[in-house]
Amino acid sequence: MCECKGVIHDGWFARFYSVIQNSIIQNQDAMETIRNREEAAQLLAMRLAKYKGEKGVVLAIPRGGVPIGAHIASALGMPLEVTLTKKIGHPLNPEFAIGAVSLESVAVDERAEVPAAYIAAEVERVRKSLQQKYKTFMGDRKPISLKGRVVIIVDDGIATGKTLEATVQLVRKGNPRKVVVAVPVAPPTAAAHFSALVDDFVCLLVPPFFQAVGQFYEEFPQVSDEEVIQLLQEQDQG
Repeated sequence: MCECKGVIHDGWFARFYSVIQNSIIQNQDAMETIRNREEAAQLLAMRLAKYKGEKGVVLAIPRGGVPIGAHIASALGMPLEVTLTKKIGHPLNPEFAIGAVSLESVAVDERAEVPAAYIAAEVERVRKSLQQKYKTFMGDRKPISLKGRVVIIVDDGIATGKTLEATVQLVRKGNPRKVVVAVPVAPPTAAAHFSALVDDFVCLLVPPFFQAVGQFYEEFPQVSDEEVIQLLQEQDQG
């Protein structure tokens, strides 16, 4: 058994401890809630200002991440796109994810030992659904190549982090120069996990007692498909 005697050792716990300490320092002005997505976007844009002028793209997870991503993209002078990812469920338990699919990439856990024919069928089915949703949001516009870019993935908060983690894995397949995750709020375990997973993790609040993303917003309305489409169109026109 290791006798720590107050010393924080290297590894996961050290990263976890560092994230919590940084969160306490960053939020020592008693910021406990965020007014709304607009305020979250403004605060995140300030934290991300170092990327202004770089070749990059903001990928917003719909629907809640789009209002935040739109403001960040405008502030940084980057294009805005939605990023669509959906899990592949195990044939015996659809709720248990064994992989994920995006419009152009696939990530599968080979330890699942699932027949290749099942994976191929699921990829085709899921991708067809994603293509329809992408067309709804983005029309006929083709996704921007991520190669060599700073990719900033944005959502309105992290709950379990499963969708976001799958998104990060699939984004990396596009060979970006750097992967950044920016969110207003995340539980401590997720904050530690993503701090180790991506090149830069930017988060406004890491509350120790976390139940749901919405509890840390004073205003947290649902975002409609129509609002997402309008924001994306405004970004294109801008």
